Amino acid sequence: MNSHEKLKQLRDEIKKGVIGQEDMVNSILIGLLTNGHILLEGVPGLAKTTTVKAISDAIDLDFKRVQFTPDLLPSDIIGAQIYDMKTSEFKIKKGPIFTNLLLADEINRAPAKVQSALLEVMQERQVTIAENSFKVDSPFLVLATQNPIEQEGAYSLPEAQLDRFMFKIVVDYNNKEEEYEIAKKATMNSFETINKVLDKDSLEELKKEVLNIHIDKELEEYIVTIICATREPKDYGLEEIEEQIHFGASPRATIDMFKAVKASAYLRGNDYVSPLDISLVAKSILRHRIILSYEAQAQEINVDNLIQKILEKIDIP
Repeated sequence: MNSHEKLKQLRDEIKKGVIGQEDMVNSILIGLLTNGHILLEGVPGLAKTTTVKAISDAIDLDFKRVQFTPDLLPSDIIGAQIYDMKTSEFKIKKGPIFTNLLLADEINRAPAKVQSALLEVMQERQVTIAENSFKVDSPFLVLATQNPIEQEGAYSLPEAQLDRFMFKIVVDYNNKEEEYEIAKKATMNSFETINKVLDKDSLEELKKEVLNIHIDKELEEYIVTIICATREPKDYGLEEIEEQIHFGASPRATIDMFKAVKASAYLRGNDYVSPLDISLVAKSILRHRIILSYEAQAQEINVDNLIQKILEKIDIP
């Protein structure tokens, strides 16, 4: 079975448990293929947790879920050093972060001290407990969810943490037909069992194939130009949005876009990157990395609209 047949089989299994939400599924698959963490934002009940669980069921991966709450402690996530009364020695008790897929549910419910517990592992793929550092298994992916509606008792994610997410996916409602199918299957309890169709070794092979996807130098330069335009809009004829952006995207955005466009092309069955792949991932990569000015926030300027203006202004090679 070739790689594209494996991917089709994987998608078919995921569809058994998730109806619609193709953008979210594709984004998580891109994250898996590029080791990129993903932030899912959407109101409750849009199958965010269900999608992550379905993907972990279809691939032979460990999956753990942590419900973030205001009283959560960093040690509840990463683990702690505990004293063993029997041996009179300290032992390391590892937390749920030691897994392949970590679902950080409602991540903005926990204070900054807890959120910062994820910073090291998201960047360096290691966890420090007391004086010991431990590598996490590969693949390792943080999939965090947050509810955009409720602000009471919520803590905004710090920029340093937001920047470590490859994508911020805005999850929307299903369409009418999908909603009907979801309600019917849920009522009759007729969702099919998801089978494991991919193991870790097969996933690693797919990752290597993604690295070999071709991207022209002109498209690489186009990506860098888009990122630079978020920092100095006036240099690219975008004076009208100059006052609306306080800080542009970081170098991590460039790195992530280089990776994501290859995975996007791969998922679409191509062996080369096209400008379409860049347009497909640009907003998801940039929307959480562009910091709006106070004036823009007061006017409730939509950051996606600013990204669209940049994409329309920069000439496609």
